[in-house]
Amino acid sequence: MKKTTSSFSKLGMLITLGIVYGDIGTSPLYVMNAIINDAGNMKSAVPEYIIGSISLIFWTLMLITTIKYVLIAMRADNNHEGGIFALYALVRSKKWLIIPALIGGSALLADGTLTPAVTVTSAMEGLKGQEIGGFTMSNSQSVILILVTIILLTIFIIQKFGAERIGKSFGPIMLIWFSFIGIVGLVNISNDFTVLKALSPVYAIKILTSPVNHAGIFILGSVFLATTGAEALYSDMGQVGKFNIYGTWPFVYITLMLNYLGQGAWVMSHYMDKQYMNLNTVNPFYEMLPGQLKIFAILIATMAAVIASQALITGSFTLVEEAIGLKILPRLRVKFPGNIKSQLYIGSVNWLLCLVTLSVVWGFRTSEHMEAAYGLAITMTMLMTTILLHQFLVMKHHKVGATIFVTFFIILESLFFISSLVKFVHGGYITVIITAIILMIMVIWYYGNKRRDSYLNESQSVSLLDYIPQLEKLSTDTNIPLFATNLVFLNRIEDDYSIKRSIIYSILDQDPKRAKVYWFITVNQTNNPYECNYSVDMMNTRNVVDVQLNLGFKKSQHVNIYIRQIVNALLDEKIIDPQTPDYSMMKNRRVGSFKFVILNEQFQDLGAQEHMKSLDRFLIGGRILLQNMTLPPALWYGLEFSDVTEEKVPLFLGSHVDNYLVKDSVTNVKSEPKNE
Repeated sequence: MKKTTSSFSKLGMLITLGIVYGDIGTSPLYVMNAIINDAGNMKSAVPEYIIGSISLIFWTLMLITTIKYVLIAMRADNNHEGGIFALYALVRSKKWLIIPALIGGSALLADGTLTPAVTVTSAMEGLKGQEIGGFTMSNSQSVILILVTIILLTIFIIQKFGAERIGKSFGPIMLIWFSFIGIVGLVNISNDFTVLKALSPVYAIKILTSPVNHAGIFILGSVFLATTGAEALYSDMGQVGKFNIYGTWPFVYITLMLNYLGQGAWVMSHYMDKQYMNLNTVNPFYEMLPGQLKIFAILIATMAAVIASQALITGSFTLVEEAIGLKILPRLRVKFPGNIKSQLYIGSVNWLLCLVTLSVVWGFRTSEHMEAAYGLAITMTMLMTTILLHQFLVMKHHKVGATIFVTFFIILESLFFISSLVKFVHGGYITVIITAIILMIMVIWYYGNKRRDSYLNESQSVSLLDYIPQLEKLSTDTNIPLFATNLVFLNRIEDDYSIKRSIIYSILDQDPKRAKVYWFITVNQTNNPYECNYSVDMMNTRNVVDVQLNLGFKKSQHVNIYIRQIVNALLDEKIIDPQTPDYSMMKNRRVGSFKFVILNEQFQDLGAQEHMKSLDRFLIGGRILLQNMTLPPALWYGLEFSDVTEEKVPLFLGSHVDNYLVKDSVTNVKSEPKNE
């Protein structure tokens, strides 16, 4: 249930076409348009410039997409899962690697807001001036934007229902799309066969310093648009399996290059035509098509753009889910509307993406302006992935290869990053701002947890073993009403049995809570995405249970599902005493009542705050603020229909003694009574 398919097969390859290549597969809609715009106008897009530009595209796809991601990154699979967070989970023994993981993840989420906008708008702009059934489409961009908005809204609305049925058609549609662009490109290459020189790396190097290239090295910012989907390709590996990507990428690569070469040949044959020569917004993808094919091309391009957008949205859900599992982002409600694990839905993320994407559409208005801003943040993600991959290769004892790899790709991707910096002033600042906001949330949540735990470990832990005699006595004290058959606390117990003082205080001091069995459940997140196992320590008792629940970062955190399985297993083994209820509508029920206690920590120890470092106070306070704004623990652990008691407790952060408090005097003291 966790994957669509993982083994190599024809069906798997077809599904892979529909899931993996939406972003990179729609790049021919806008890349050449951006390159012509860099030239200034069509008459400046001379053959030398076009051949050099296509050569850059060919070798960028070869070096970054093929070598780095398909051949190297996909070897770094975390139990068949890919993506920057899955990769980080593999190498996080080096603590500092959380920094590139946070930067890369936040940049990937931010830049993704432009993908649906630029792909759907580029596809729909082909409608301008087209005749459809005797009706001529308007050349007004506002009409296009309304159509784009309707399409995007529809995509975001259907997310909550699941895209399983629609997804089944994605593969055949993308097969038609790639076949179409490959054939059309091949036909147009005949306009000027000299375009095939672009396959030589010599022309890619020459164009960077050629006088016909007015953009200089900054042309790489437009070329980079051809490979922005490479990171998504790696992230989607878990859904389709690496072997299906190995089997389909050559076909995708060939059809993409045929189309780019065809567009280049068309430009070289028409750059001096009067109707084009003074234009700077020519889209060769549509212009090279015969009139009778344009409507079909627009239709299939729009469908491909919708698939690319769908893949981006689903990919964002997956990325956020992984970040939550790794305790990099706050808890959010995750739903699974489909019948497979990979199809999930996070409402808050969906509507936030929708808002930002539609703002981009109406703020930038044309695909040309969107292209000028697109790709800046994703270059940061690729750089961060390179750093993490270097550590992976070192761990695999390929130190020499790791050094060569990181040196080459850091230099290459730094060139793309530098060339993309010009996008900042053309709208790239939008994604930089979004990246900064997401990064700040991640930093506050991750480091806020770390700093809070460090203070708690210093002064606010007690040993559970010291209180077992009291718990056993309380459990059998019939003078105190039974609070619950099974009393469950969801809080961490360390290997030395240390536990938060507030938990013991809640049981013993705040109206003693008598229960037949006391459960202390620690949920441990593991590096294996789908791990699901547990261990039980009875601590030489029959009613005080330490459960270590080990869940992968892609597993559900619904403790209510797991706890009943554990109770039944312990009853079967006669490790805990029978607890069959006297009254029940369920026949043969043998598990008693449950009550879950959740401690809601409040940052109220003002004395401690005054003597904390300012940064720690900011991180811990921010972390608690985010906790109060996001999904409550009861919902996160699947306890919405369970008996839950939430207790507010102060977040004790040290027991500082104020040296400025001095006793002055004590007067009028009554003497103690004398013993007779």
